[in-house]
Amino acid sequence: MAAINIFTENIYDSWKVNEKDVITKTEKLLKYYIKTLKDKSCLAGLDYSSITLDIVFCSSEKTHKLNLNYRGKDYPADIITFAIFADDENHFVFDGDINLGEIIIALDKVIEGVNRDISLSKNKEQELFFLISHGLMHLLGFDHRDEEEYNFVITEQRKALESINYDKI
Repeated sequence: MAAINIFTENIYDSWKVNEKDVITKTEKLLKYYIKTLKDKSCLAGLDYSSITLDIVFCSSEKTHKLNLNYRGKDYPADIITFAIFADDENHFVFDGDINLGEIIIALDKVIEGVNRDISLSKNKEQELFFLISHGLMHLLGFDHRDEEEYNFVITEQRKALESINYDKI
């Protein structure tokens, strides 16, 4: 198994995310996806010794700006994923490392979503890892442009989350 390098940055002051826990669980989620989906992902058939990705925690003000500037969408997103590797048809591997890209999560949107959907019995950590698992799917080249793709992504996310005991989502 390739080495996994996950870097986090929290620029949102109102929620001090346990970044060590995020790195540990994100690594487990990524290993699960590599084990079960590698041949269907952007990693299929490639030789590499390490994988790198970044996770940034911020406010919805930041994701609103990013969404507008990079996607032309004028609203704050709970998550934005820049899938550097999956979106590059050349799949650039440098010194054996694959830089998958960046997951950007608006923590205030996570809290807002949990408070809005209290009937779902989710807490903010469960919602956070749901979004991280979703971002990982995008970094690995999976999208959800139609109902079939959406169902595949959600099904695989649930399996991955079950693998780290977050199966109540």
